[in-house]
Amino acid sequence: MRVLFLGDIIGRNAKDEVVARLPDLRKKYKLDAVIVNGENAASGFGITAQICNDLYKAGVDCITTGNHIWDQREIIPYISSDPKLLRPINYPETAPGKGSYIIQTAHGHKILVANVMARMHMDALDDPFAAMDRLCKAQRLGRDVHAMIIDVHGEACSEKMAMGYYCDGRASFVVGTHTHIPTADAQILPQGTGYQTDAGMCGSYDSVIGMDAVLAVGRFVRKVPGERLRPAEGPVTLCGTVVDIDPASGRCTRIEPFRMGGKLLPAAPAEDI
Repeated sequence: MRVLFLGDIIGRNAKDEVVARLPDLRKKYKLDAVIVNGENAASGFGITAQICNDLYKAGVDCITTGNHIWDQREIIPYISSDPKLLRPINYPETAPGKGSYIIQTAHGHKILVANVMARMHMDALDDPFAAMDRLCKAQRLGRDVHAMIIDVHGEACSEKMAMGYYCDGRASFVVGTHTHIPTADAQILPQGTGYQTDAGMCGSYDSVIGMDAVLAVGRFVRKVPGERLRPAEGPVTLCGTVVDIDPASGRCTRIEPFRMGGKLLPAAPAEDI
């Protein structure tokens, strides 16, 4: 199986670029599933039902999020009716929506996608490690699902790396989101789990983590409230990771960064499987 995970989508231009490119990417790289983090797709803050529908029509199979999930209030009543839109699994059980979803591929494989939020420098949610332990015990590779993809939405590299090793051998791929900067540590851990600390973002890198640089710099320099941050204009770079997974074992057999367009050095997997 081959899965593409795209990092945080920042604003309309990035969403439109994902929608425009994804049908060809699915064909070119023979993708069995596509997962994106969409929590910044609505002008940089949250996501809407229309954005979800646009992404699904383009070929997205599941959307993960993070701390900005509730920024667009319309999503609160909507999320319970859309099982493919996830909020972090370690939110209280009373929160609307779910933290995991099983993709059924065209070849009959089951890919479990889970979304969990870290706690260092983030909201104090329930223990993310305990939440993932419960999920990995309930949905085991080779027994219940053919693959498991975990989006760890967090600030600290150390916490995301710890989650990777905690789930090593129990998940197919653990990938970080939230910092919007692609890391160079894509690797396969000792027990067969693919790992990357942060997938990066889909947005303009002529920016401060996707936001207009002038506005962002002004906040640091002046230290007073100013104009609301907005996504930067300019060419969009799509950033993510492609993983190949053995459906028999659920282990990752290959992991490669993916970068296309914009100003970062491009990277793409081999087109053959």
